[in-house]
Amino acid sequence: MVLPVFIVLLWSATTAVSGRAQDSTAGERLPVVTLKKLDGTPITTQEFVAGSSGPIVLDFWATWCKPCIQELSALSEVYEEWKKLTGVRIIAISIDDARNSKKVAPFVRGRRWQFDVYLDENADLKRALNVNEIPHTFVLDRHGRIVYQHKSYAPGDEELLLDAIRKAAAE
Repeated sequence: MVLPVFIVLLWSATTAVSGRAQDSTAGERLPVVTLKKLDGTPITTQEFVAGSSGPIVLDFWATWCKPCIQELSALSEVYEEWKKLTGVRIIAISIDDARNSKKVAPFVRGRRWQFDVYLDENADLKRALNVNEIPHTFVLDRHGRIVYQHKSYAPGDEELLLDAIRKAAAE
């Protein structure tokens, strides 16, 4: 009787934490990986960190992921305001594979997202950051160190993300 109760409590604690901020990578630098721009041009993670003067939000997503699209659409609505407020740069990392990656550019244009979108067709960055489910969002400080991450999406999560961005901008 005690063992089943323990297992239920352990499972409940694990699932309660799974969608919230995770700090296992806090303080780690973004690994250097080559991605592709939507036009097929290669870009390294080192290049986009070096070209940023403020915090960076990396959001892993796919065209087939409804919560990802909800999150990125919500971020699109506040992006200009957040950029003025904190200097943040939002970068959406598509994990659509090589077969589906041709759909990404028209998909993004159709939604008029103003942030950068890069392709991780071989899942190199996804693997390097141990992203197992999407959406998965990271906040980096201006030095490319991970200061926050969050899995999943629910409306209102933008407030948690903005708090993390503000803290990263203040450092």
